[in-house]
Amino acid sequence: MSTDEQVSSRSAMDGEIGILARRTIEAGIIAPIYEEMRERLGEEMAQSIIDSAIRKAAVKAGRSFAARTPGGTSLRTFQELQDLWTQDDALVIEVTKATDTEFHYNVKRCRYAETYKEMGLGKIGHLLSCNRDGVFCTGYDPRITLERTQTVMEGASHCDFKYSFDPDAKPADR
Repeated sequence: MSTDEQVSSRSAMDGEIGILARRTIEAGIIAPIYEEMRERLGEEMAQSIIDSAIRKAAVKAGRSFAARTPGGTSLRTFQELQDLWTQDDALVIEVTKATDTEFHYNVKRCRYAETYKEMGLGKIGHLLSCNRDGVFCTGYDPRITLERTQTVMEGASHCDFKYSFDPDAKPADR
């Protein structure tokens, strides 16, 4: 069984829904809370609160995934998780480099962006989704960092993900 099949089978056995479906449900819950915060506190404060809460949740999720990774984390085990985010055709990606220390890919289509725009949440879609990426990997393994200069969510033709792994950095104590 391939890694892709193992990840898909594991998700199906766990009864977990795909990440896109999960984000859609979360956005439906967050939307009225965000609107209420925006009315009471203003746009800047409401976005700041959403940004902070989502980043904290992403770090926690990264740590949770790491704790369930047999044999410890690495950039290779991180790459294996990608199937969870592309599940249900949520992302169309083109991998340009996949080694033990670098994982680069471009997102050509992002249904997360499409979904948030359809829900009227395009203005905060980057807070609900994109800002998770860099901190999720830090939660998963602080030796992994992300460099990205553009996103589909914010109007670019594609997202340019460049993850790097520093094997000499100290892994986090779990």
